[in-house]
Amino acid sequence: MKKVSDTYKEQGIDFTFPIVIKDANGRETYYENSTGFWWRREYNANGNQTYHERGDGFWRKHEYNANGNQTYHVDSEGDWSKYEYDANGNQTYYEDSEGEKIGTPRSQSCAGKVIEVDGKKYKLKEL
Repeated sequence: MKKVSDTYKEQGIDFTFPIVIKDANGRETYYENSTGFWWRREYNANGNQTYHERGDGFWRKHEYNANGNQTYHVDSEGDWSKYEYDANGNQTYYEDSEGEKIGTPRSQSCAGKVIEVDGKKYKLKEL
């Protein structure tokens, strides 16, 4: 991405450092200082940061559910985490790229499965 200061120079626009750009909601979406360091951010309609990028090439993406809880993030170094929540917004599962797993993912839940014991069938319910 081209730095804002470079665009300003090409357009003949006077400016001073740091360059700070904010969106209509007052959230900083771009920052650049006099050493050339810069970053930019993007947000979703709920104000959650969905993307962050720095001038050194590092980036991070975030995803959220309808309740604003982060469900996934990944970055340019290959690190990622995913999260699951119950209906009350409580985190029920966490997994990351380093192999850490906490809780039971929904995809592995036994809720709704039918088992048979001594000829009788039972439908499992998650508590």
